[in-house]
Amino acid sequence: MSWRYTLCLVFLWSVARAQESHPSHWSYEGSQGPKNWGKLDPAYATCAAGHAQSPIDIQHAKPAELPPLGFEYRSVPLNIINNGHTIQVNYGPGSTLTVGDKTYALKQFHFHHPSEESIDGRGFDLVAHLVHDDGSGHLAVVAVLFKTGPLNTLLETVWQNIPAQRGKAADVPSVSLNVTDLLPADHGYYTFAGSLTTPPCSEGVTWYVLKNQATLSADQLAAFAKLYPRNARPIQPAYGRAVLESQ
Repeated sequence: MSWRYTLCLVFLWSVARAQESHPSHWSYEGSQGPKNWGKLDPAYATCAAGHAQSPIDIQHAKPAELPPLGFEYRSVPLNIINNGHTIQVNYGPGSTLTVGDKTYALKQFHFHHPSEESIDGRGFDLVAHLVHDDGSGHLAVVAVLFKTGPLNTLLETVWQNIPAQRGKAADVPSVSLNVTDLLPADHGYYTFAGSLTTPPCSEGVTWYVLKNQATLSADQLAAFAKLYPRNARPIQPAYGRAVLESQ
């Protein structure tokens, strides 16, 4: 069994665990918070021992000739879960991200407040993580950063359909969305090797952080913050990792 396939299985296991209605045994605060994730379960050891952990503060990015991000997302019926750690939208088959000769299927997107990533020390109000899988166990995450501004229509659709109870999911076949509407017009990006930002913190994840931000209204930010006042892992050491910047 390849390490990439194992990583994929671990990721899917962690998503399934997050979606259960049972109380979670990790958190964003207190004794079960990020500083202690690596001690909570042997499966989470990488959270403490890893040297390619996410998120990072993006600094000293090296300009490079990188392939464009090819987004081919389609509209899907809304499937949404309030999983106790975040709001997650699961995505049906048929939507892809292509980077060079690699193609990934979009599996889900979810949110963190405030943003987990920062750029030259600057954090943002919210981030959406679009999680993709290439079918052989390699994950790619696109991070869309948000700043306060005009109302975001796609977020409004998501927010209006959030299950009130944590651990609950909802299929809303009468509502469809296309996550393309979440992306800023300019798809320039930073890229680096990293990890999942939640336990088990598995490494081997390729990150694409968009350089330009989308917007959400102050009311939309407040609505999410009311549910999750802080669901962001702190910045992790970069340990000299290369960060490339598209031109």
